Amino acid sequence: MGSPQPSGSRFGLLTATLLTGVLAAATLVAPQSASAATLTIPALQGGKRVSAYNGQTVVVTGIVTAVRSTGSARGFWIQDPAGDGDPATSDGVFAFTGGTTPSAKAGDKVTVRARVSEYYPGGSAAGGQSLTELTGPTIQSTLSTGNPLPAPVVLDSASIPAAYAPTGSLEPLTLRPTVYAQDFFESLEGMRVQVTDARVVGASNAYDELFVTAKPDENPTPRGGTVYGSYAAPNTGRVKVASLTGSFPAADVGDVLTGATTGPLDYDGFGGYTVRATALGILAAHGLAPETTRAQASGELAVATYNVENLDPTDPQEKFDRLAAGIVTHLASPGIVALEEVQDDDGAADDGVVAADRTYGRLIDAVTAAGGPAYAYRQIDPEDGQDGGEPGGNIRVGFLYDPARVGFTDRPGGTSTAAVSVTGAGGTAALSFSPGRINPGSAAWNSSRKPLAGEFTFQGKTVFVIANHFNSKGGDQPLDARVQPPARPSETQRAQQAAQVNAFVKQLLAVQADARVIVLGDLNDYEFSGTLSTLTAGTGLTDLPATLPAGERYTYVYQGDSQVLDHILTSRALTAPDYDIVHVNAEFSDQASDHDPQIVRVRP
Repeated sequence: MGSPQPSGSRFGLLTATLLTGVLAAATLVAPQSASAATLTIPALQGGKRVSAYNGQTVVVTGIVTAVRSTGSARGFWIQDPAGDGDPATSDGVFAFTGGTTPSAKAGDKVTVRARVSEYYPGGSAAGGQSLTELTGPTIQSTLSTGNPLPAPVVLDSASIPAAYAPTGSLEPLTLRPTVYAQDFFESLEGMRVQVTDARVVGASNAYDELFVTAKPDENPTPRGGTVYGSYAAPNTGRVKVASLTGSFPAADVGDVLTGATTGPLDYDGFGGYTVRATALGILAAHGLAPETTRAQASGELAVATYNVENLDPTDPQEKFDRLAAGIVTHLASPGIVALEEVQDDDGAADDGVVAADRTYGRLIDAVTAAGGPAYAYRQIDPEDGQDGGEPGGNIRVGFLYDPARVGFTDRPGGTSTAAVSVTGAGGTAALSFSPGRINPGSAAWNSSRKPLAGEFTFQGKTVFVIANHFNSKGGDQPLDARVQPPARPSETQRAQQAAQVNAFVKQLLAVQADARVIVLGDLNDYEFSGTLSTLTAGTGLTDLPATLPAGERYTYVYQGDSQVLDHILTSRALTAPDYDIVHVNAEFSDQASDHDPQIVRVRP
């Protein structure tokens, strides 16, 4: 998996036990004042991200616009119905009651005494912005009930600026909501907002969240999503939707929430600004269908890569069957399939087991039951606990291949710690071990999967295939970080990993300039990234996702951004490759994996 942050938040998505620690660490306040200042809500919010009244006790009056009465982060939103006329100062604020159900009702006009605090979802160290909120609120009086709610601010192409955010530390800066999208959203924190006929760009997840775009023409994909094509263009129209109504649709990319989706604008750090919908648009299905690629011709070798998302024998048979259908039906039974995230035979049980024979066996059985070939597999068990991923799972990369079409050259000696090398004579390259791991002792692979090189034959010709799963983006700051541009520390290790694979490919080409080489797998980075530049430098490798039209370059959807994380690269000797990303998972609420597979057909 490649997402830099987990989905979910304190708002009913984390356990109460975890929540207690997160809140304690993430809410930063100054010492509480003994007296209380009577303020308007816009004065409380001010024109910056952090309230000037942080840590102080205040009294404010407003209309209750929404109530969250379940989960561990209950509370209510109040809004000044008149405001102060300043677009930089929000007229709304969230009052956090913790596990206590609020007594307030929407439409109540209330006077509230509370302490002002700045809550950093996920903790301050995660790098996200803060949410100004009222903690420990006491309703001093209910002045009236049944009041009309303030009109929502419409989020659309006209209201959201095209520029994303200023650079540097954002907290000291005065908001410029007509200039920067992040300032615009921050200026509406806690206020009622609305999106209309909003297209879904990130499918519904297990936490009853989805992403829509308020800018339907912003970097669209042909299938209804929004493509992420540059660090400089984070797609300003994306906004998360979560419901306060208790019901939520199973939406796929391209579906539309017709009519108005309305509610207070929240910030939770796990997807950024979020409409907590009190009114949810009616889902109109776009009817997006999984794709199917064409079958390989008799003279073609089809090679695919598929991240099977922590597959292990404890998974339900349905997952094996759906992955098998993806291989047989949607990928048309490739000659070779590189797999990522294959777990050991007892999955997440952390008991020293590293073998994965049962995992491969169940998948191969499911493939043959689906009408596919009787694949063989090749892989090397990792050392226990050394390759990252889910603790106890011992994920690894490996190969399936169809012996009826493809040969595998077995050379013994490949172990979890032995480094494969390039041998050869007379201008013909070979591997010292097949399969073999690339320099597994290098610090580049600490707590990360080691690449697996295999020597295959197809119609009398040798093809070298290198399967990869680079380290994830975990630990990177979110796109909406409070310091812009966000820090991406995970790139350092991927650059080291890319350099290792680059050096190995160069060794193959130094022995045999026309070596047929395919590098593929989940590289956890974009086609425009430094990781890919490092990997390809001086090798002549072509990164095939980058050859597609910009709107079609994606294998993964994260927080409404359709993006490339998985790649296939080919050497110069493999001319005119026929490449296809096969969209069967990432755009759908019902997924067999969070990644889409991809395939290349070559004529060696």
